[in-house]
Parts: sequence; structure tokens; C-alpha cells
Amino acid sequence: MKRKINLQFFWIAGISSVLAVILVTIIFFQVLKQEIFEDLKIYAHLFRNTKMIEQREQMAYLEQFRDLRITEIAADGTVIFDNYTQMEYLENHTDRVEVEQAVLKGFGQAVRRSDTLKKSTFYYALLLSDGSVLRVAKEAGSILGILIKAIPFIIIVILFMFVICTIVAHILVNSMLDPIEKMVEHLDDKETIVAYQELTPFIEMIQKQHADILKGAKMRQEFTANVSHELKTPLTAISGYAELIENRMAVSEQAVLFAAEIHKSSNRLLKLINDIIRLSELDSSEVFVEFENVDLYECAKECMDWLSKSANDHQITMQLFGIKEIIYANRPMIEELIYNLCDNAIRYNNPGGKVSITITNDIEFVYLIVKDDGIGISKEHQERIFERFYRVDKSRSKSTGGTGLGLAIVKHILAQHQTQMELVSELGKGTEIKILFQREIQKMQEPLKKLTEKKK
Repeated sequence: MKRKINLQFFWIAGISSVLAVILVTIIFFQVLKQEIFEDLKIYAHLFRNTKMIEQREQMAYLEQFRDLRITEIAADGTVIFDNYTQMEYLENHTDRVEVEQAVLKGFGQAVRRSDTLKKSTFYYALLLSDGSVLRVAKEAGSILGILIKAIPFIIIVILFMFVICTIVAHILVNSMLDPIEKMVEHLDDKETIVAYQELTPFIEMIQKQHADILKGAKMRQEFTANVSHELKTPLTAISGYAELIENRMAVSEQAVLFAAEIHKSSNRLLKLINDIIRLSELDSSEVFVEFENVDLYECAKECMDWLSKSANDHQITMQLFGIKEIIYANRPMIEELIYNLCDNAIRYNNPGGKVSITITNDIEFVYLIVKDDGIGISKEHQERIFERFYRVDKSRSKSTGGTGLGLAIVKHILAQHQTQMELVSELGKGTEIKILFQREIQKMQEPLKKLTEKKK
């Protein structure tokens, strides 16, 4: 980076030097041009006022002005006098710019290459009282000539500026980048002093991204460790029971018991794998989620039917309250959401407990409320229950066949539907989870869906 900046400074210095010298030369030429015209003007007025031009036959008067070309032009453009060239060789000067200007407004001036002298010449013309024009001219180098003569000077200046700019650029680049390099070395330190205030948002963004990356890496590491542990437990049980049966260490009744345990562990293993696969699908941003009009009450009723056996096994009574409510959502995901919430409410309940599902609404929201009177969740655990493999009561979860991924799946589904959730729980008194589906979204999505179907 330093090399690149230094190189850019080098080119800027070179181009600036050339342009500066050219600009200075142009300015110098303009100043020179103005100075020459001022001098010619003074000479022209001097010759007119002193009537020196009338004594032109006596050339001695003009010897002291031999660096000037003095010409008198009659009103018809004929050259009456020229101290440089014989009159017979000069053409009519009526069309000369400076002569035309002098006739029109009393004076005129021009710069051109003289057809006679083949050089760049400055001309100043002054109208005399008899209608003739007095013209004073002086040769001077052209701007191109000045530039050509200045080439050695230009080269010296450019080399000098290159050296100076290289040294200055090196010092400036180091002074600008050294604080940034030191800042980058301590980027993880939140107390890092930002070298330039303009970089504050950039540094904060990098620190945030870096923290997110570290958090993500830590979560993946924890997830991998948890998956390994969760898979190891049922596999160990399956392997142990299978080995006992293989070595004929179990009598017929024990073999049936061991087979039942193998079946139980296999089901738990299968459910765990299915939940992991489901989480991976929900994590993928490439998965297209199709939305439709979904009857929330009907979904809740079906989930109750699916969980009726589990509820009976745990001696839990399930109840459904509310009315038919249509939301715009992904039906399988909504079914999965209700299933996981109710499944958790059953598993973390006490024998004889109750689980209720309520579908209701107000002006703004459609509510899905799942409530139980089970063991409840303490305040310190409430913020973490939606983390993967996080269990409030690990022994109870494993004994009831939970994978620890149900609420993590619920969290993903909520994110897909951009819904809000409220959790109210008290240890020993139960838990209530309320999902809020915005009614405004439903009203907007339904006509949009109809319009899409018409286009198809």
C-alpha cells in the first residue's frame, strides 16, 4: 500500500511539475506580451507627439530605435515608410488587424508571424491626425520558442520536485499509515484509539463483524460438541444392549427389555438427526419458503391429534380454545411451530397437568397462545431456552426423549415469518408463550397473492 501511494505521489509530482512549468511559461509570455505592447504604445505616442516620424528622411533620428520596426501607412493602406524594408516590396496593409483597429478606434494591436520578416512580431498601431497610421513593431520569441528554451530548466525543476516529493511523500505516507497499522494490530481491543475519526464507523463495523465471526465460530464449535455428545448417548446405549444380546448374556425376558431400549434409543437418535437436518434447512438462505392462507385453528387441532398419545403417556390434558383465524404463512412451518411448543409443554409438565392452545385476535394481531401449568422456567434461563441443545433440566429432557432443538427450530420459524413472541413463565407455576401474527401483513399479502396467481 505504501509503495502504491508513493508511486502515485511520484506521478502527481511529475505531472504537476510539467504543468506548473508550462503554466508559468504561458503566464510569463502573457506578462511579456503586455509589457511589449505597453512599450510599443509609449514609443508610438512619443513618435507622434514629438513629430519625429515627420523627420524620417534623416534616419539618424531613428538609429537609437533600431530594435523597433517603424512603419507609416497611408489612409489607403499604402506603406509610406518602413525602416526595415524598402516600400516597393511591401504590399497594401489595409487588411492588417492592427491597422483596421487603429482606423476604427484610434489604436490597434496584434501578434503574428510577419510575412516579411518570417518571425513572431508584436504590432501596435496608432491613428495620426492626417488619417495615416503609425505602426511600431518589435520582434519577440514565441511561446513555443520560450518553452523550447526552457526545456533544460523544466527538466531540472522536474527532477528537483521528484526528489523533494519522493522524500515528502515517504514522510507523509509513514505518518498517515503508521497510526492505522498500530490500530489494526490492536483491532480486537475495544479501547483501541482510532487514529482518524473518519475511520470510527469502519473500525466499529470491523470489530462488530470480527466479534460476530468469533461468536459464530464458538457457536459452531459448541454445536459440534453438543451434536457429538447427543449422538454418542443413544449410540452407546444401542451398542451396549446389542452387545449383551449378541453375547447371550440376556435371557428371553431381558432380551425383550433390551430390544425395547434399543428401539427407544434408535427413535431418539432418529429424531435428533431429523431435527439437526431440519435446522440446517432453516439455516440455509437458498431455501424458498412458500406462503399461503393458513387456518391457524385447524393447524392447532391437527397438532393436538398428533400429540394425543404423548399427552396420554405423560398424563397431560390438552385443550383448544378460540376461533378460526386465517394467516398468511407457510403451513408446514406453522404446524411444526405449534407441535414443538406443545411438545415442550407436555414434556416439561407434571402428571395431571394441563396444556392449552388459544387462538384469538385484536385489531392489530392474531394470537397463538400455548400455556401449561408445568415446572416453569426461572428468569436466568428464559433468555437462553431458544439456543440449540440448551436445556433447563437436562436429566428430565433426556428422560422424556427431548433433543434440545425444538425451540431452536421455533426461533427460526418465527424469523422466517417476521413475527413477535412473548414469554411469561414462573418457576413451579408454568409457562405461557404468545406468538403475534400481524393482521396488517395478512391484509396486504392476500391481494398480492391473488394478483400473482392471475399473472400465472
